[in-house]
Amino acid sequence: MIITPMSSHHATGSADGHYESSPRETTRTQIAAERRVTVLGMVINILLGLGKIAAGFFSNSTAIIADGLHSISDLASDIPVLWGITSAKRPPDADHHYGHFRYESIIALFVGILLLLAALYIAISAIITLSHKHDGIRNWLPFYIALASIVLKELLYWLTRAVGKRYHNQAIIANAWHHRTDAFSSIAAALGIAGALIGGERWSFLDHLTAVLLAAFLVYVGIRIIRDCVHKLSDRAPDAAAINQLHDTISAIPGVISYHAFRARTAGAGKKIEMDIHIQVDPDISVSAGHNIATQVEKQVRQTNPDVTSIVVHIEPAEEKPTEPGNNPGASPGHAPEKQKPG
Repeated sequence: MIITPMSSHHATGSADGHYESSPRETTRTQIAAERRVTVLGMVINILLGLGKIAAGFFSNSTAIIADGLHSISDLASDIPVLWGITSAKRPPDADHHYGHFRYESIIALFVGILLLLAALYIAISAIITLSHKHDGIRNWLPFYIALASIVLKELLYWLTRAVGKRYHNQAIIANAWHHRTDAFSSIAAALGIAGALIGGERWSFLDHLTAVLLAAFLVYVGIRIIRDCVHKLSDRAPDAAAINQLHDTISAIPGVISYHAFRARTAGAGKKIEMDIHIQVDPDISVSAGHNIATQVEKQVRQTNPDVTSIVVHIEPAEEKPTEPGNNPGASPGHAPEKQKPG
């Protein structure tokens, strides 16, 4: 940040001229809910994986064995997500002065890449084995196991997704989609097994066709997850609605004559925001009065948008102009910036 050399910037709560608030403490309820749904997913993945593999060997079904291996592979996303639930919420320390929020986006990025790779594997495997025959299956057990997997993993998807949406946790949402990949692969397996048991070789192509179509959809979802994570890790600004809401809040605070150098970025976890701003106040007021105005800015911003986790407020006398107004696009010296247009 560029500070006007002759300005008397003031820190509310620190002696170095900066005001910075610590990140909000995440409630134990949130951590417990995220951990509970992730552990549930791990248990179901292990049980389904072992059950599918056992049924495959017992019934001579390679399709359900492959599906079981995919269920076991879901642990590759469950384990880092479980680790990140508490790691991303740790308070700032000597090595991470701004906290550990970005761990969440890093983990979500990892899960998104796994999702993309799993989808590509399903599609490539289906194409390569297109000429393979689904025959020799001894009974309907693999089909029933596949149906049970579809129901359980779809329910797990909706449950995990609900927790992720409730707490704006992108890693949990990404893991929910990983659960859905297992449901989709089970659909393909069930169709292939049913085709082999009912229609014989003529209908065995259903397994491959369904797998390719579902994999294409999962590739799209994986790319979206990766894109969102990259945006957050690259300090992208919050959406226009959140920015305009902050502008309205700051402009209405008594004692703030004008402001400039407004900057905000996503904090790497959910909808959390980190921001800094230069506010201009009456040059004749005391340092204590300026401190109170800066404190009010922090309080009002947090009340308006509780997702703001860190605020840096600089105080300047109103008669001084910013040295480099170009740092804040759309703003004129001594005036509030223009509102952004959505999209």
